[in-house]
Amino acid sequence: MASQPAAATSAPSLVRALGVADLTWLYLVAVVNLNVVPVVAAEGFRTIWLWVVAVLFFFVPQGIAVVELAEHLPGEGGLYLWAKETCGDFHGFLCGWCYWIVNMFFVPTLLFYLAGITAYFGGSAAALGENRIFFFLLTITLLWLTIYANIHGLGVGKWITNVGGVGALTIAGVLMLLAAIVLLTHRSALQWSDVAPGNFSTLPVATIGIVCFGLVGLELGPLMGDELRDPRRTVSRAVAWGGVLCAIGYVGSTMSLLVAVPKSKMAVVQGLLQAIDSMSAGFGLHWMLFPLALLLTAAIIGSTSAWVSGSARVLFVCGLDRYLPKALGNVHPRYKSPYIALLMFGVLASAIISMSFIGATVKEAYVTLLDLSVALQMISYLYVFLALFLVAYSRKPLFFRRSVLFFAALVGGGMSLLGLGMAFVPSHQITSVASFEWKMVVTMVFFLALAAGLFFYYSRIRPAVANHGIITE
Repeated sequence: MASQPAAATSAPSLVRALGVADLTWLYLVAVVNLNVVPVVAAEGFRTIWLWVVAVLFFFVPQGIAVVELAEHLPGEGGLYLWAKETCGDFHGFLCGWCYWIVNMFFVPTLLFYLAGITAYFGGSAAALGENRIFFFLLTITLLWLTIYANIHGLGVGKWITNVGGVGALTIAGVLMLLAAIVLLTHRSALQWSDVAPGNFSTLPVATIGIVCFGLVGLELGPLMGDELRDPRRTVSRAVAWGGVLCAIGYVGSTMSLLVAVPKSKMAVVQGLLQAIDSMSAGFGLHWMLFPLALLLTAAIIGSTSAWVSGSARVLFVCGLDRYLPKALGNVHPRYKSPYIALLMFGVLASAIISMSFIGATVKEAYVTLLDLSVALQMISYLYVFLALFLVAYSRKPLFFRRSVLFFAALVGGGMSLLGLGMAFVPSHQITSVASFEWKMVVTMVFFLALAAGLFFYYSRIRPAVANHGIITE
């Protein structure tokens, strides 16, 4: 007899390996993507106000949505399950599709950043920093090492994210401490007029998409709902602790970079090391640079591992629900991980890395991948906030008042729409606007059309599969 879709029940053979501390560190390393900070900082001091707006009107609503929806609709798959149960199967699939496709674009940007650290210490940073062959080979190698580690399961993989979380928090703390010393010793030319919001037209509003994108990630916990210990307690507490630390880390790190390096000289791939090098040299602390670079490497590897792992869970539940090949729902017999989903993600991300270098410098490839990630991520978050609105309308609230849920849904959805629109506005790092727009539009249309085609194809054959008894109790 045919059963309910597999993703609606507990995912098979998964291990509950994550507690509150584990999920808090995962949030810290996944949300505080230090590689995003130089891209934002390159737009100047007034981006601090964009962080403040995004934290209040996107990040806080996101936390409210994650806690409430995880309680109403628990289970493996997180936002895929939320959109599916509130908006229908197609919208659930499209939400999950955009989410894991995002990370096919975003994970390479993390690895580009790690390659940039290597280039910074390579003795010839100028040459390696724009060497496409170097970046390509190192990025591909690091991607597959991360895939291999995740196949060994969350019991092993969580230590990578835990160490990465410690690295991210330490780097942000050291940056803020050095910047504070620079300011207190009057070694910075910073003036209040540089930071004051001033006229709205002078704010770099086009950067709001990247700022919002930098704040995504609280949904990662519920994505692994069947791998959390005591999910209700774990999600709510980790969102609270992780959210506060992430907000402080982003605002403080951006301000620290701008105190250390003028925006006109900010390197978007190597900006953090550039700032640490500049400030530590002024106090005779050159020795700090290398150990901090190692911690930054740990943070980037931890973030890569977190996003690869989260993406694989979406592919996994789509395979269980038969909206993608059923092999994606297979679990490794020894490590109890969604290994086919992880391998598929690795193959597709490798293809994206190869495509991104066509006709672009390393810097432009990096920025273009980041903007594509922003656009697709905002689509998945529009579904999250729509699901929150529908749950607030039709069900009894469990964590927050109904008015709070409505407000969070409307404000968060509005910020997601703004971020989506701003992703198509090229930053000043892009030299060929036509090439940038062409890649953005064509890539977006291609992936959304492919999602629709796959869904309707598998929808037609899915009932026949179920009737043949493959999906059984």
